[in-house]
Amino acid sequence: MVSGTIIGIIIGAVVLLFVIYIYNSLIKLKMRASNAWSQIDVQLKRRYDLIPNLVNTVKGYMKHEKGVLEEVTKARTSLMSGSMQAKAKANNQITEALKSIFAVAENYPQLKASENFRILQEELSGTESKIAYARQFYNDTVMQLNQAIQSFPTNIFAKLFGAQQREFFEAAEGERKNVKVEF
Repeated sequence: MVSGTIIGIIIGAVVLLFVIYIYNSLIKLKMRASNAWSQIDVQLKRRYDLIPNLVNTVKGYMKHEKGVLEEVTKARTSLMSGSMQAKAKANNQITEALKSIFAVAENYPQLKASENFRILQEELSGTESKIAYARQFYNDTVMQLNQAIQSFPTNIFAKLFGAQQREFFEAAEGERKNVKVEF
């Protein structure tokens, strides 16, 4: 009778440790995904802060390209508010608008030669690389979290603990198309 009680206590302790391990691993993955999203947010904020400097530098050179500048400003405003999906959409709008600015800048040799414009362009290019890396890291982390939530036996405990899958950060439809290079 005593040995049965001891075995029951040992089994109970092992099960309890297993549940604690699964709970902690789910929390760790959830926190890693939140941190990864925050890193995307940090880079988006960095780009958000650089855009007014770029717009002001460009304004003096391209007075008649007002629509492009307004598009960048509008997309910038929508970037800092809303859900993950809203930010992803605003991010895609800014990417397209910045492409337009850099394309229009090709028509202004004095703008391209401007030291301020060149520095801002390099800063934005570096920030875009950091955003791409942060997106990749976020998606890798979300994959690990979602995989844990769907795998047995973690899926049982994930339901008990209320762990939910997250959405991947996806490219806009237009960014999936092949780039056409013309000379």
